[in-house]
Amino acid sequence: MPDTAGRARPVVLMFAGQGAQHPRMAAGLYGREETFTSWMDEAFRLLGPDGARLRKHWLVPEPPPVYDDVTVAQPLLYAVGHALGRLLLDRGVRPAALFGHSVGELVAATLAGVLGFADGMRLMRDRMALFADTPPGGMLAVAASVDEVKDVLGTRVHLAAVNAARQLLLAGERAALDETARLLGARGLVCRDVLARQAFHSPVVAEAVQASLPVWRDVPLAAPRRPLYSAYTGGPLDPERARDPEFWARQPAETVHFAPTLRAVLDDRPGCLLVEAGPGNSLSALARRQRAVTTGGGTVVPLLPDRCRGDDADIRSVERALRLLAERAAPGGTAADPPPPPGPPPSGPAPIRHAATGRTP
Repeated sequence: MPDTAGRARPVVLMFAGQGAQHPRMAAGLYGREETFTSWMDEAFRLLGPDGARLRKHWLVPEPPPVYDDVTVAQPLLYAVGHALGRLLLDRGVRPAALFGHSVGELVAATLAGVLGFADGMRLMRDRMALFADTPPGGMLAVAASVDEVKDVLGTRVHLAAVNAARQLLLAGERAALDETARLLGARGLVCRDVLARQAFHSPVVAEAVQASLPVWRDVPLAAPRRPLYSAYTGGPLDPERARDPEFWARQPAETVHFAPTLRAVLDDRPGCLLVEAGPGNSLSALARRQRAVTTGGGTVVPLLPDRCRGDDADIRSVERALRLLAERAAPGGTAADPPPPPGPPPSGPAPIRHAATGRTP
């Protein structure tokens, strides 16, 4: 194993997508961490009439089943991931690279400067309207290789994501997915429903993707200001593709190749601090199995607990991650990489940061 002790190491941020949502994800920071709170309030403001409803679903301990629908999960995952990313940037973290899974890639793209946050929330509103009307479907996690499930893939069930060598997501309309789960279970393969009510990353949502193109074409897109990896290409995103609205619009119907993208990031930045800047620890669990982490000196740093464990647990987890980053992270950025733009204007009295952080308004 390479000797990384005492050596400043690059920071890579990663952001989870649909299925990572859980009740009160990161809510322990709300009202107690200024940057996070101001960006979440801005998200709810930008959501217009839906903002108050989504804020309520987010903060209650037991949200309704609609919490896993595109109309709630997707905008909340985008807003929470972005607010957590901005918290890190505000604390001086300058990532050497960013990437994400599904809607997490939009979070990474926003923080990398490809699109603005207000435009991102507009795209979330559009997604809420268009994808809610897709055929009832879902996603299925299967502990298997692609070869082991290729005979069930076709016109009704589709390969939605390759998360590890033996960790896949399948997607399809509900009846077809249930039938597939029974078939694979009879073979001894472990299957689990993902918290999703739409068949993302499959042709089932192709009509909604097509309908979203006009809004994407109206959004200003720029080359990334920081290295951005895409789970739809398996490597760094070049400026031309980053500015292509069709590339972004097609993503909800395309397979997510997370495993090869994660390997590419770790190969390009050996010994990095891989920070999961989103709810849960699902990506951290995938990263910890990588050889570049187990034997290559990489370190996985989840920003939050694996699930809601109380407000103080959120604060303690973030403070622990920030201490580790302060001790081990290499200074990031270049002369061509400007500091992040200022945060949104406060929407009310500025919340006080948690006392243990040593930061006050």
